[in-house]
Amino acid sequence: MIRQLRASLRARRKETVRGAAVVGLAVAVVALWLVPAGALPGGGDEPRAAAQEQVLTWTASNSMTAYASAPETAKPGPTTIVFETSEATGNTTGMSHTLTFDTSSSEHNSDVALNIVASPFDANEGRYEVDVVLSPGTYRYYCAIPGHSAMQGVLVVSEDGGGGDDTTPPEVTATVSGDTDADGSYIGAATVSLSAQDSGSGVDSVEYDLDGAGFTGYSEPVTVAEPGDHTVQYRATDAAGNVSEVGSVTFTVVEGDPNDSDPPEVSAAVSGDTDADGNYVGAAVVEVDAQDSGSGVDSVEYDLDGAGFTGYSEPVTVAEPGDHTVQYRATDRAGNTSEVGSVTFTVVEADEGDTTPPEVTAQVTGDQDADWNYVDSATVSLSADDSGSGVRFLRYSLDGGSYTPYGEPIVINRPGEHTVLYHAVDQAGNRSEDGTLTFTVVAAEGDACPGSDIRPTVMIDGHDTTVANVDTGDGCTINDLFISHGEQHRSGGAAERAADVAAELAAADVISDAEKRRIVLAAEQARR
Repeated sequence: MIRQLRASLRARRKETVRGAAVVGLAVAVVALWLVPAGALPGGGDEPRAAAQEQVLTWTASNSMTAYASAPETAKPGPTTIVFETSEATGNTTGMSHTLTFDTSSSEHNSDVALNIVASPFDANEGRYEVDVVLSPGTYRYYCAIPGHSAMQGVLVVSEDGGGGDDTTPPEVTATVSGDTDADGSYIGAATVSLSAQDSGSGVDSVEYDLDGAGFTGYSEPVTVAEPGDHTVQYRATDAAGNVSEVGSVTFTVVEGDPNDSDPPEVSAAVSGDTDADGNYVGAAVVEVDAQDSGSGVDSVEYDLDGAGFTGYSEPVTVAEPGDHTVQYRATDRAGNTSEVGSVTFTVVEADEGDTTPPEVTAQVTGDQDADWNYVDSATVSLSADDSGSGVRFLRYSLDGGSYTPYGEPIVINRPGEHTVLYHAVDQAGNRSEDGTLTFTVVAAEGDACPGSDIRPTVMIDGHDTTVANVDTGDGCTINDLFISHGEQHRSGGAAERAADVAAELAAADVISDAEKRRIVLAAEQARR
């Protein structure tokens, strides 16, 4: 069957080689950094110059995936913006957050340059107020601390203060994390994180349903520790009442080895903008990673500058100028604790008089033919460096599309000529000139699937199976085979068709029996 599906794909996609279409890319948002701005006007106990027509309040907690609360609509005119991240708003770790308005996007308003950095331990105890004047349109806001890039949204400003004519539902995605075995099953537990975006009226709510128990509000990642097969469905609603289609992700949790005697493997990486001496400008972010293939990781801890070990749940931002040391360790579910590791680094203050834009480098890689065309796919890698105030963000545009934050190398596999534009902006507002890359992608000879579906996991009607979308041969991925099989056999249910293809893939040792089961479960979920 697999050979027949490949042959069908080869015949059906010959025309694709001649006429290229631009692929829509889903690129992880790059972790952004913003240098602390200090106290802003209007904070503390100083009296206001004049009363404002409306007050908009953002709050932040321990979460690095969403603000605890955020307005979605407003009216134009004088406005007081309040940003608070304190113990009262749920920030019990002392973590810093920012409320930053994007002033460089051509798709949103850029007339309000808002940049508030706050933590429960600063001079204002995490609460700031700023007076601004809002214009009709939309404002994009985000938290610019690395690792917090999921904290973002859009404020819609209109005369009626409502969602206007928004009829487009939010976009919502799910990711599953945890230690996995050779079959892709999660050892001990799996954690499901949801992220929703809406460029119209803004996201109002996100919900999830674990194993058919019914939808409930989502506020933080969901950890599933019960051994067995699981399905998490999810959806989001915007302020205008539009509800997204229900998505789902399917995965398997297995018990860890109770006789495990090996401690976890744990490592740490420090990131941020550096100067010529290797010091981190403005702040450094320490990210700790632990893996355990025996019983699974139970906990991760860190110690900043000898303050004592505390639980690690998200990257640690260190903004205090000076020398710092972060120690770290991890413990698995069998009670084995790793040796203590450490990283040492120096943070220096940013240059507030910076007038030099960032330096951006770009590279295209991939296999090339005699005419320098990229065969099957090309990968574009971008990087930016700013030794003054530090890089604020790096963005790119593919084939005339809107600018998108860069997070990881961009893989382009559609045959045809492509153009990538890119630039970076630093914390002082200096923008680099647009760079340009132009190249051509062609299909390999004998490739049955030019422009192949190269999404990382197998998707069944929008449902994520968490099974790796590997190349099955002749340039065709598992997703390509499912697409072809569905078009050839319109009769019968999706679950039955998926079961047929999954059985053939398992028989050919392309996937395991556990992965076959997850594909069938996702197909059954899609049928409901």
